[in-house]
Amino acid sequence: MEASGLEHELATLDAQGFVVLPGLLSPAECEEVRAALAPHLDQGLLGRNPFEGHRTERVYALVGLGGIFERTALHPRVLALCDRWLQPGYLLTASQAIRIHPGEKAQDVHFDDAFYPIPRPRAPVSMSTIWAVDAFTERNGATEIWPGSHRLGDAEVANTYALNGVSATTRGDFEGKLVTATMPAGSCIVFLGTLLHRGGANRSDAPRLAFSHQYCQPWARQQENYFLAIPRERAEGMPERLQAMLGYSVHPPFMGHARGLHPRRWLDGKL
Repeated sequence: MEASGLEHELATLDAQGFVVLPGLLSPAECEEVRAALAPHLDQGLLGRNPFEGHRTERVYALVGLGGIFERTALHPRVLALCDRWLQPGYLLTASQAIRIHPGEKAQDVHFDDAFYPIPRPRAPVSMSTIWAVDAFTERNGATEIWPGSHRLGDAEVANTYALNGVSATTRGDFEGKLVTATMPAGSCIVFLGTLLHRGGANRSDAPRLAFSHQYCQPWARQQENYFLAIPRERAEGMPERLQAMLGYSVHPPFMGHARGLHPRRWLDGKL
């Protein structure tokens, strides 16, 4: 990527809290995603609560299910953005597929790194991506975002959260701040962990498929425990940088060690 293109994307992230990168997946790669997910979908495993979505399928630890997910987790366009916002040695904190079925309601508004109890406004602890395997439209559950909300303080966010679940009339101006992230299949939206957003309602007659990789600071606890979720023999064959993102790494001086040694030695059979 030319520096000017990267700088424009970074400036957009800084100003709006998100940036859309079109055409990161080819049609053939979208089909590769569908094929890799086929054994894991249509199993009747829908969300357990309104946040996961009672009409939404989720496949967790996605990065362990196929090469296409390894490659997208390491996509240079995405990592170039993460490199500027996160410290060296940042981790993969979540990796999941999300298929929203017709009839699903909109999620509550939230921000992805809310579980790190650090006062806002602040720099993000995490960055998120959502990859559109199906086109995101106004009707099929496209992500809805609040541009600029990454700069809001704790009190403003608390007031916004208090509006979750109340009538649209009461929500009033809040609903008007949300923008639907419509984008063609193969696009990827990258956003800061402090940006307010939600999964939209699917008012169409077909499911909407996407997947998400999320990254966090190297000192932050990951959402997913990849040591348990991804078998060792699978992790052994992954690129070294991805192994490090899963947690087979050390954040200086010694966060993440195993018996005082680098955890990659465990993968290499040297522990």
